Amino acid sequence: MIRHPRYKIGRRLGSIVYEKCQTPKFALAKERGGAKDKRPRGKSEFGVVLLEKQRARLMYGVPERQFKRYVREIIREGGANQGEMLYKKLEARIDNTVFRLGLAPTRAASRQMVSHGHILVNGVKVTIPSQAIEEGDMIGIRASSLNRKIFAELENKFKEVQAPSWLKLDVNKKEAKAVGLPRLDQGAPLLNWSGILDFYKR
Repeated sequence: MIRHPRYKIGRRLGSIVYEKCQTPKFALAKERGGAKDKRPRGKSEFGVVLLEKQRARLMYGVPERQFKRYVREIIREGGANQGEMLYKKLEARIDNTVFRLGLAPTRAASRQMVSHGHILVNGVKVTIPSQAIEEGDMIGIRASSLNRKIFAELENKFKEVQAPSWLKLDVNKKEAKAVGLPRLDQGAPLLNWSGILDFYKR
């Protein structure tokens, strides 16, 4: 039986939260445990957007204080499509970018990879997972890190990855260029981004 705390959170918030919950094993365990679960109570509008906020925050691995700061910056800037602005902020973080490029199996692993100084942005080592990627930035791997175990069989990993359209991956050079910025399109996580903003506007 799966008893890891993250699986428990995944059962409550959905498999979208953690990559380790997006497996047939987790789906089967959830299905088997479904019959034992209590009858779900109806949630208020506040409860629904609260869960959406928790899903987004945990999925991207952003602390509550930092997540709230992102939202307040967006609300202060104003303008339309604020939900998309929040999505861009989260999606363009360097730790998420590393994950999207297939360099790490999970966002947690990508945060560790960045924190340990294995990743370069425009040729400069970065150690802050929240650093924002901008259009035109080059993302690469430190030459001294390429022989480490975490980058073993990198060519095979690149063959399997489906990088988002805003990232252009050069397999031979083992680097990528941000040719645009994230857009809230069909490839985005199915979350109520506008509702998350409304949660903090209450």
